[in-house]
Amino acid sequence: MTLLHWAAAGLASAGVLFALVAVVGILRLPDLLTRMHAASKAGTLGAICTVLAAALFLGEWGVGVRGLLIIVFMFLTAPVAAHMIARAAYTADAAAPPAPPPERDDGSAADTPSSRPDDATSTG
Repeated sequence: MTLLHWAAAGLASAGVLFALVAVVGILRLPDLLTRMHAASKAGTLGAICTVLAAALFLGEWGVGVRGLLIIVFMFLTAPVAAHMIARAAYTADAAAPPAPPPERDDGSAADTPSSRPDDATSTG
């Protein structure tokens, strides 16, 4: 393997890692805006690393030029799309995290202290 192939393998691995970070961010972050941030930043970096890896691995000028055009297009469109979706969510009040459900106080046995048979209240 040549140095370009090793660089392509490193970029592909970095792309997979960024994509994994984006997925974990989407699944674990609490509200819409932070999830969008994870998806737009890490997802874009993952896709760019993958495109660069493909361009380096194939090694043709045509593929490299197309890869650079894809990267420029992603840098121009991903932030704009994320901003527009966030703005629409903000104006629709969908960006606020949901309130936690209220705690129930129905007097269930789990809330009251348990009585043991050896208590002073027992007759015997």
